[in-house]
Amino acid sequence: MERANEETSLVPRPQPLPSPPLHPSTASSKVSDTDALVTTSLSNGVSVGNGTVFPHARNGGPKDRPVSGIVPPYWSHHRNASRTSQISLEQPAITLEDHTEDPDSETSRGLWARSVSVDDHVVVQGKSGIGAYVVWSCTIQTLEGGPISVRMRYSEFDDLRQKLISSFPHAKNALPALPPKSVLFKFRPAFLESRRVGLEYFLK
Repeated sequence: MERANEETSLVPRPQPLPSPPLHPSTASSKVSDTDALVTTSLSNGVSVGNGTVFPHARNGGPKDRPVSGIVPPYWSHHRNASRTSQISLEQPAITLEDHTEDPDSETSRGLWARSVSVDDHVVVQGKSGIGAYVVWSCTIQTLEGGPISVRMRYSEFDDLRQKLISSFPHAKNALPALPPKSVLFKFRPAFLESRRVGLEYFLK
């Protein structure tokens, strides 16, 4: 028993092998491999760092982006050529003709007044002093001959306007309106002057 123990104690125990020293070139290569793994840039605009993918912006501006050739319908305004030509054909050009010096023209014979003016007014009293009214003195300058003097009441101006509307209904909106009436101030000088200007504008 004792001999067996002595033989066992004489067997040497295994020793760990020493690690070889790192060469500087080998260490730098490992560091570079680690850096290469940390950040790797791909050509499609994506960066990889330690297994993680990070997208990054490209250097190109808006000009590098593709432009769609589709235009929304509400951006484009096109006119129908056939419709435009039809409208232009339906509406002939406006021409101005002067027949004032042509005695044989029907239009010239209808134009006999050169100008018209409302010069003054006269207040006419009723027989019993009630029912006074105003008469306006009008002067018409003719193309040939002397002036024509006409006296008209306000109601006659109104009748003239109604006859013009009946004869030329298409020109109703072109006829000037008559000056307004007034029961309280119809004989005041300021009101009469304003009415005179309005009646003269209507005749012209």
